[in-house]
Amino acid sequence: MTLQVDHALGRSVAVSAGGVQLLTYVYRPDTPVLESPKPYLHPIRTLGGAEVSLFRPHDHVWHKGIAWSLPHVGEHNFWGGPTYVHGRFYVQLDNNGSATHQEMTTLTAQGVRAGIGHTLAWTSQAGDPVIEERRGLEVSVLDDATWALVFDTAMTNVSGAPLAFGSPTTKGRENAGYGGLFWRGPRSFTGGVIQSPAGAGGDELRGTRAEWFGFRGRHDGTGGHSTIVMVDDTANPRHPPQWFARTEEFACLCPAPFFSEELELPDGETLRFRYAVVVADGDRGEEGTALLAGRGRAALAGEAPA
Repeated sequence: MTLQVDHALGRSVAVSAGGVQLLTYVYRPDTPVLESPKPYLHPIRTLGGAEVSLFRPHDHVWHKGIAWSLPHVGEHNFWGGPTYVHGRFYVQLDNNGSATHQEMTTLTAQGVRAGIGHTLAWTSQAGDPVIEERRGLEVSVLDDATWALVFDTAMTNVSGAPLAFGSPTTKGRENAGYGGLFWRGPRSFTGGVIQSPAGAGGDELRGTRAEWFGFRGRHDGTGGHSTIVMVDDTANPRHPPQWFARTEEFACLCPAPFFSEELELPDGETLRFRYAVVVADGDRGEEGTALLAGRGRAALAGEAPA
């Protein structure tokens, strides 16, 4: 199944297969400052056309499909919305930074693979430089019901001082260690199944360390199911990560490397993370979801689709 790429210059890149637009990567959004502007992936669809992402939900308007979102980078909030301040809960501060597209470095489509690469400048709300990033996304069709995204980021500290990466939990809020590659699922996925290597469950799995987590959800309208699996690269710092995952109030997955412990990045040094996101039609069950995780590992290793 051949992939096609459609570039809306200065705005976004869409990747399609078999007449279905699998994803749109909005690299230059018109996001308000208080939502910490940054690139995001939405809409995201299965090969069968089912939408598996949510954009700007009223409860958390800064949630946008899949995005590389970091709530505590030094004094800066690259997540969006208010900042957690211990003893005061969430407070709106003048610290909503932006991750701004600089240059497109790669845009390819060949057979069952497509690639997007660009550079970004992360700046404070006042416009001061914080991070320079090189980012790559690779999409591959695995079979007629499954595709994978490999997300690769290398962030270099250019702030002039060390940067501490953390989460609300590292600032004092229990079991709220979100931050990293964050997926927000459709409203209808609420109450779905969170899948870990140890078995299926719900919100009680939040904070668990694992190489991968999955989510098995159901769609309004059709009544059909889809499965999402996120896989942490073994070379990532803090592998395997703790996971921020929810199903009771809304559906989300996030391998959170700074869940319960800050990571300090010295000035001038680089931090790299890689992840695979596998998107599949159907509820694959526990065994099938584990098999999808294995295909995500293969995608991270650069192996050709089976």
